[in-house]
Amino acid sequence: MNETKVKVITADPSALGLFGLAIVTLVASSQKLGLTSGVSLVLPWAIFLGASAQLMACIHDFKHNNTFGATAFGAYAFFWYAMGFTWLIQNGVFGETLAASVDGKQLGFAFLGYLIFTIFMTIGAMETHKVLFTIFVLIDFLFIGLAFSSFGIIEHGMHQLAAYAELAIAIVSFYGCGAAVLNTHFGRVFLPVGKPFGIFKK
Repeated sequence: MNETKVKVITADPSALGLFGLAIVTLVASSQKLGLTSGVSLVLPWAIFLGASAQLMACIHDFKHNNTFGATAFGAYAFFWYAMGFTWLIQNGVFGETLAASVDGKQLGFAFLGYLIFTIFMTIGAMETHKVLFTIFVLIDFLFIGLAFSSFGIIEHGMHQLAAYAELAIAIVSFYGCGAAVLNTHFGRVFLPVGKPFGIFKK
């Protein structure tokens, strides 16, 4: 019996994932920095760009057999879905009882968990390229700020750390998205992203 293998070629989804990350962090950081107020119009960008765009990138990275990329995009996609629901609860969309019983320290534990996750993903990012590594380092600082402020530790300072880290994530993610699109489109290095550190992989 003859066996036929078919190779399905799909495009690199990282540009879409980074674009989703860039947009949601840009919009969310504007609220943290006090440039805008409330989360009503952060929500759509969190759900469709932060969550859904990264989830699409995750699914296609699984098809690429890219465990690192799929795990990263998937984990942060579900983070933004969870944050969207968190804001809905806090704003009473699911009733006054849920809104009244909110304990912000529970968010602190979630942020702490994501910090732990991001630290070992940062180590993994050292063997991708330096732009992606920079994004992960900035995400580390974002979750340090979010976790500490949620626990009431140096609350104002940690909130500011989170705000500026999030804005920096947006800026570097826009660059990473542009590099992923243009380098592939032109078939050459149009925007350099830096070589892997080469510490853990030969």
